Amino acid sequence: MPRLKASTSRRRARLLETAWRLFYRDGYRTVGIDTLLAEANVAKMTLYNHFSSKDELIVAVIKKRSEEILTELAATVEATGKSPKLRLLAVFDFLELLFGSPNFSGCAFIRAISEYPDTNHTVHRAAWAHKRAVRKMLVKLAMEAGAKNPTALADNLRLLIDGALVAAHATGEITPAKTARSAAAELLKSAKN
Repeated sequence: MPRLKASTSRRRARLLETAWRLFYRDGYRTVGIDTLLAEANVAKMTLYNHFSSKDELIVAVIKKRSEEILTELAATVEATGKSPKLRLLAVFDFLELLFGSPNFSGCAFIRAISEYPDTNHTVHRAAWAHKRAVRKMLVKLAMEAGAKNPTALADNLRLLIDGALVAAHATGEITPAKTARSAAAELLKSAKN
């Protein structure tokens, strides 16, 4: 029995990895189930043994990617050291690394929200949950950095991040991360006065 579970777990992982690659490259709605199954080299039954629908698979992919990004982001912040200002600005250093990645193709969460605009849709909610998690991290970093209104600063920083994500995707450059980092430093300075 354990062998079956390991095999099933590998197929599920392969399905999630393939779905992530295809959804990120081509879009959530564009990728059909048949294409996904062929690319992942799994049977339709495998898909439906793990996910009741394509939307459920998309939500699982979004949640997995969110966990990965939040973990990488937290590691980048922690590696920066103890300076509250530098820890907060490390978020934008992370963006610069992300934008410089050969696989960068925009924000998967903004794409999901755009493709599923109904705020009650499970895919939209999963993508927005990631944006809320980033905001929560920003509020914490803003508090540590001594902002008088950490929530307002976090909201402004989140807008900078999303703008930088869109600009980097549109231009294929890392410059938006550097520009957003400079703007974040100015916002932080103003938020402490």
